[in-house]
Amino acid sequence: MDLEELQAFMHVVRAGSFHAAAETLGMSRTTLRRRVDSLQSRAGVPLLESSREGIVLTEAGSVLAEKGKVMVEEASALISSVRELGREPSGIMRVVMPVGVSPQAFTQIYAALRSAYPRLRLQSRFSHDPLSESLVDTDMAVHFGENRPRGPWLSHVVLRVREWLVASNAYLSQRGVPRSIAELADHELLTWQKPGEDPRAWPTLKGGTFPVEPSLVATDTHLVRQCCIAGLGIGLVLDAMLEEPQEALVPVLPDLVGRELALRISVPEAIAGIPKIKMVLPHLRELLGDLTS
Repeated sequence: MDLEELQAFMHVVRAGSFHAAAETLGMSRTTLRRRVDSLQSRAGVPLLESSREGIVLTEAGSVLAEKGKVMVEEASALISSVRELGREPSGIMRVVMPVGVSPQAFTQIYAALRSAYPRLRLQSRFSHDPLSESLVDTDMAVHFGENRPRGPWLSHVVLRVREWLVASNAYLSQRGVPRSIAELADHELLTWQKPGEDPRAWPTLKGGTFPVEPSLVATDTHLVRQCCIAGLGIGLVLDAMLEEPQEALVPVLPDLVGRELALRISVPEAIAGIPKIKMVLPHLRELLGDLTS
């Protein structure tokens, strides 16, 4: 498949018309249409149809657009990465982290990486679904998941993070300590919402779930932790991997409620061999292991 033809097709799909795509690319519509027509000839089936609203994808076009997006991103990432072959890690490392991972916990990691690789700069951002971010803008995706992700990723489990119930001593002194899952119904319940999961179903150590009616649901586990420290309820949170102030929070029903979540680092396969990935990834995995040991 010709990459220029595929890129032309993807630009038309995104823009919704040949005219808009040509203006965005600074290219004549004749040249753009010729590339798309050539791609359709290679495919042997129509990929686009014209309508009053603009360009409409055929069934074959929809399949190609879905797969083509990843192919174009991989190609762009690969072309950018070959410039760094044979060098020490340098440039920008773009890391996407899941909502729920403590920014404070990565302070030590950032300091260690800067010390080891002074020519490397880090850009980090948080996402509810790190694996859905554009490959062009992602060097590493940190995410939760027991299974390897589908698609163009090389993936490693770097540590396991505990999800459990906590509360402040002040709250428990006032409201009492629950001795069973059933007794949680008499308490203020606060919960972190893991991406893609129902916050009203809490996990048990045996692998099941039980229903709850939380008074607070937040995608930021640290907000829930702070509410627990303030004595506002019992919260289902991630272990922050931080030293707490003495007796700030204590576990609740630790033998009944909670689970371990696998934290993974996945990298686009197309750039797995460049120095900033090949050298930094093992170092990062070691640092994360030291953080939790």
